[in-house]
Amino acid sequence: MAILGISGMQYSGETFPDVRIILGEDSNVFTQMISQRLRELMGVDVEICRTFEDLQMANELSDEPVTLAISNINLPGAENGEALEYLIDCNIPTIVFTGTFHDEIREKLLAKDIVDYILKDNIFAVEMLAESVYRFLTNHRHHVLIVDDSATARVLLSSRLKRYNFRVSLAESGAKAIEILKANSDIGLVVTDYNMPDIDGFELTRRIRAVRGSHELRIIGVSSSTNRLLSARFLKVGGNDFMLRPFIDEEFYCRVNQNLDTLVQIKAAQARSK
Repeated sequence: MAILGISGMQYSGETFPDVRIILGEDSNVFTQMISQRLRELMGVDVEICRTFEDLQMANELSDEPVTLAISNINLPGAENGEALEYLIDCNIPTIVFTGTFHDEIREKLLAKDIVDYILKDNIFAVEMLAESVYRFLTNHRHHVLIVDDSATARVLLSSRLKRYNFRVSLAESGAKAIEILKANSDIGLVVTDYNMPDIDGFELTRRIRAVRGSHELRIIGVSSSTNRLLSARFLKVGGNDFMLRPFIDEEFYCRVNQNLDTLVQIKAAQARSK
């Protein structure tokens, strides 16, 4: 397996000839680099849209749905972000590729439920974009279980994961989580709250580890507690990672990716050893 991007993610070399990706970008340099990289890596021929009008026509004049859009914030004919608004209004999953960025723009982008954003400010930008595209095209293979007695917390985490194209199941209690795990052997990641009324996160982790090891399923504990020792306790009962709320989207997605990447690498090693 090759390494894609800068995160160390393994890439099998598979291609995606049936996906449709449109690229909203007016820079000749970036359109050439992106189209060439996605073609050689994934067998994808992106449709280049250099203006807002091109973008609209690509979407509206074809019966084939758009799998994913990659777009600059500003395009000719849409200098105030109208292209991004259009893509979101059309429910087209979108990765923003931009050189214009500050904290206020970040907040606005994440509020729009984009898939991801990539900055054009370094030599790895196109490689990072290719990694983000590959993750979006393959994340549906990963089944994630969220365990939290708070309905608000479940919805928040679920929306974050579904934005990235993961399959998600929800459990409002530790007992329900165990029931779902028994019925879904393909779940590869559990994100569990610590403080739950029936079975807390520690006990749930213990019970999961009694039947499924880290080579089969990863566990991330989360908590709003100010007790910094919770992370140590989670790790000691079999957890793989721990996060204190509130956490930012980028951090959460990175931790999820790291744990699932580890799981993929373990399974690949096991397959090679047989």
